[in-house]
Amino acid sequence: MKIKFLSALTLVVLLGLGYFWFSSQGSQAQAQNETKTGPRPPVEVSVYTVEHHEVVFTKDLPGRTSAFQVAEIRPQVTGIILKRLFTEGSLVKKGQQLYQIDPATYQAAYDSSAASLEEARADVKAVEPKVARYSRLVKMGGVSRQQYDDAVAALAQAEAGVAVAKAQLAATRINLEYTKVFAPISGRVGRSSVTEGALVTANQTTALATVQNLDQIYVDVNQSSDDLMELRRHMKDPAQSPGATLFIGKDDIPYAHKGKILFSDVTVDRGTGMVQLRILFPNSGNALLPGLFVRARVEQFRQAQAITVPQQAVVRSSDGNVSVWTVDEDNTVQTRKITVSRVVGDQWLVTSGLTPGDRVVVAGLQKIRAQAKVSPVEMDSTNS
Repeated sequence: MKIKFLSALTLVVLLGLGYFWFSSQGSQAQAQNETKTGPRPPVEVSVYTVEHHEVVFTKDLPGRTSAFQVAEIRPQVTGIILKRLFTEGSLVKKGQQLYQIDPATYQAAYDSSAASLEEARADVKAVEPKVARYSRLVKMGGVSRQQYDDAVAALAQAEAGVAVAKAQLAATRINLEYTKVFAPISGRVGRSSVTEGALVTANQTTALATVQNLDQIYVDVNQSSDDLMELRRHMKDPAQSPGATLFIGKDDIPYAHKGKILFSDVTVDRGTGMVQLRILFPNSGNALLPGLFVRARVEQFRQAQAITVPQQAVVRSSDGNVSVWTVDEDNTVQTRKITVSRVVGDQWLVTSGLTPGDRVVVAGLQKIRAQAKVSPVEMDSTNS
């Protein structure tokens, strides 16, 4: 038994000496290899140099377009449509005639009122000389005072009749003019709801047609009340006049013109806490039509001295800390904790931890370690 134990112990000692000999030989070979090839060259990394620049904070809000001006055409007198004087879907000018209602009855009423006016004027001419004669005779006692007063009253009554006839004539002239239906605004006229021969009534609920001014167009969006209050604070500063950019459909191509922000509603929705925001856009060529679903990128405010870094440069640890790799003056890398607040495009807005001139590693993070030497290549900020 003792002999077996000594044999096992001898075998273990021999194995340990062999492992130590082979390990030392491998270390010597690796050292000789490094002596021949030299140290590893610095890793090439892309860096972004931090600098102050202006940042515009925006928010995308869905909305819908509506016409700048809308006029529903309704008849103001009753009659038969004789003519429709426009092409559906065409552009019309303010004051252009759109419909002609049968004017026959209104022309007759006008002629009758004109005749009544002439009759009233004739009554005045008949009474005026009598009053003139009585005014002389009453002084000489040729007529009584009562007769003179009756003549003066008759003249006043005749003159009142002229005034009534003039008013009646004006009313019938207005009704006669209303048989011609004009466009109250310039714009594009839509579909006509009536044809020639249709009977229309004064102030009917159904519009004959609708004219919409599309030279400018509204975009109505909903924004939270908190964001709106912040936006209104910045709008008081003339140097920070926020605007809006419009995107139509799925394409991320902005509309050619910037929008001007208006406030169309001052009431906060109790259920959602949202406020309607109205934006006015130029609409040359009527490129935008009412009723479109669009996306408005609204400028909230601007920060002149902001620091941002590309998103790919930011590293988040499991405990929630945020850091970046920075390159020192001697091209040595190390980690630095930073604080970020919000995303601005493809970058993070940095509130602390970096100063202008710091170089942050953007590409090549997987190839570096702390205190390693690197070969930095500057990345242009416009391509970050």
